[in-house]
Amino acid sequence: MLTALIIDDEERARNSLAAAIQSFCPEVKILAQASNVPEGVELIKQHQPQLVFLDIEMPEYNGFELLNFIEDINFDIIFVTAYSQYAIRAFEVSAMDYLLKPVEVSALQNAVKKAIDKQSITTITKRLEILKDSFINEEIKKISLPMADGLHFVEVNEIVCLEADGAYTTVCLHNGARILVSKKLKFFEDVLSNRPNFFRPHRSFLINLNFIKKYTRAESTILMDNQSQVSLSRDLKGQFEALLKDYRLSI
Repeated sequence: MLTALIIDDEERARNSLAAAIQSFCPEVKILAQASNVPEGVELIKQHQPQLVFLDIEMPEYNGFELLNFIEDINFDIIFVTAYSQYAIRAFEVSAMDYLLKPVEVSALQNAVKKAIDKQSITTITKRLEILKDSFINEEIKKISLPMADGLHFVEVNEIVCLEADGAYTTVCLHNGARILVSKKLKFFEDVLSNRPNFFRPHRSFLINLNFIKKYTRAESTILMDNQSQVSLSRDLKGQFEALLKDYRLSI
């Protein structure tokens, strides 16, 4: 019997994965579930699992940052993600197990089998370091947007802006498409944090500087190419104008 934990900020995703494991992977026993990284770290210390099913996109800390809180990684990890294509390639290159949401039973069973036949702890730690480096250094070219019927992949350079709507975000593309996604804006801010052309001028917007049509300094408003009118927070005005100078845009 392989003992395991599930760490994912979405309760429905946790319960769905736990049910699939119970039905199709009887060799795995789920000890507990966590909704965030700090809670997950505590459960790992408490239960000492052999396997952790770990989501990547979580508020406050992402799945990779969990590794910063644990000195000795004496458990295997299966990442469960709806992430971009480049990240999936990084997993493959680093020989790490991952499951793409929505999780398929056959993929789950194969990942569990690999975990049972896992290599030494030293090898696991080395593979994790390679994976982290790949994740940090690669530039995201596409991101996947979770939809009711699967995943919608979009080019990052085609995103004009992202608009918060409670627990949802509307992704506005250059071709005029507007895609409503059940992720908070903070999720996209974290995903695109290594892209200097994305800036959050207001709590409700994340914009691509390449698609700015007009900036009205007196009114602190930004007009995007798709006609979206974005407010600029007063405390971010200096930072925003400095970015425009870096982009050699007239202000």
